[in-house]
Amino acid sequence: MFLVPLALAIYAVVDCIQTDAAEVRNLPKFLWILLILLFWIVGPIAWLVAGRPRAAAAGRGTPGQSTQRSSFPEYRPRPTLAPDDDPEFLSQLGRSNSDHEQMLKKWEDDLRRREEEMRKEQGDGPDPDDRKG
Repeated sequence: MFLVPLALAIYAVVDCIQTDAAEVRNLPKFLWILLILLFWIVGPIAWLVAGRPRAAAAGRGTPGQSTQRSSFPEYRPRPTLAPDDDPEFLSQLGRSNSDHEQMLKKWEDDLRRREEEMRKEQGDGPDPDDRKG
């Protein structure tokens, strides 16, 4: 009987602290925290019923609903694009692919050079079956 009200009080305090002060209803935020801590059985229930912001106002509304209230454009969320619709992502893939092809060609050339050096060190001539092309 002691743990349930304590857990509810802890939840209410944390929820109240994390809630934006402009969205708190009926009382200022610091008074809600004080009410929850002093009256730790009635306070959390009062917070959940009368002080907590409504779901749509708290950003818990329907998906796709804009919760950003800032008038600064740099803080507005950008629309999310699928990878195959994002030109920046596609150009990055093209650069990455060409970089990998160049690296592979460099490794192949290095491998051929090392094989030729090993053949020369062993006294063997170039392999007549080796076709470079």
